Amino acid sequence: MSRSARTIAIAGLGVLALAACTSNTPKAETNDNAPAAQSAGKNDEPGKKVKIGFSAPASDHGWMGAITKATQAEAKKYSDVELLVAEGTNDPNQQISQVETFINQKVDAIVLLPFDGPALTAVATKAMEAGITVVNVDREFDNPAAARTTVLGDNYGMGVSAGTYVCSQLKDKKDAIVAEIAGIDSLGLTQDRSKGFKDSLSDCGLKVSNRVAAEFTVESGEKAAANLLQAAPKIDAIWNHDDDQGVGVMAAIKNSNRKDFFLVGGAGSANVMRDIKSGTSLVRATVIYPSTQGADGVRLARLLVQKKALGDLVEVEVPRKVQLFAPVVTKDNVDQYLPTAFES
Repeated sequence: MSRSARTIAIAGLGVLALAACTSNTPKAETNDNAPAAQSAGKNDEPGKKVKIGFSAPASDHGWMGAITKATQAEAKKYSDVELLVAEGTNDPNQQISQVETFINQKVDAIVLLPFDGPALTAVATKAMEAGITVVNVDREFDNPAAARTTVLGDNYGMGVSAGTYVCSQLKDKKDAIVAEIAGIDSLGLTQDRSKGFKDSLSDCGLKVSNRVAAEFTVESGEKAAANLLQAAPKIDAIWNHDDDQGVGVMAAIKNSNRKDFFLVGGAGSANVMRDIKSGTSLVRATVIYPSTQGADGVRLARLLVQKKALGDLVEVEVPRKVQLFAPVVTKDNVDQYLPTAFES
């Protein structure tokens, strides 16, 4: 697949129309259980009260904090939504317990950003079987039946976007040394990002020559970057998966006094965008990973419980999966994205 062909995809569910014959002329019947097509304006009108439980990992870095903040802000926009927010945790067992509590509270829907998608699959399935609408956010369950709808960033697409940008900057340098500072290696999202980066670089004859992994935190970013800079005396470009850990990465670069490469970030923090806009930083670009996914999850959960559809689609059901785009932010377009960026 070429880089230009890799785009977002939104998959919808089909609805079958029922028909009955009472004479020689067929007469269409309506399905009373199917959601009615709605305009965006009508979707925002108050409807049935919806109680939503929300659980996510600990807000130990800017992106995750922005997810929770945006989710709560979105819920407050609707008088018919009550949002129950569980304390953020990086312990899958504690998160399982939180979902169990939501089930016992008989919530209408659960918006769940799991620390570990596969580890939360069974309890999410239990919620679905109890008649609770589950919206999976960001880190996927390993069984699609565990959620009615999934809202995802495009992790593979992030890698593709980063690789495409690096290729564009190093297109005349076939022996370029490209390095990568990944996030948590055990997570599928990190693996997807690395695969997209590798695949995209291969399209222009480049490869990842040096790779280290951090943990999405400032401290881990600084340690990983220091190790990388010590191990690689020559580097032309670095892709850092996460702008939060990038704060530590930049600290390590400053301490090294290295200026022989440029850096591409990931997620799209405001501080990185300000560096890009200044034109004086080694950071030339960052790749957006939207921090609106939890907020989108609340909107979709509300529509699903109220049996409404997305107003801008012809389809009368909310899609099974919504995958958000991963654009590259450079000095040329940074003003477009800076107002909605999160602070690291």
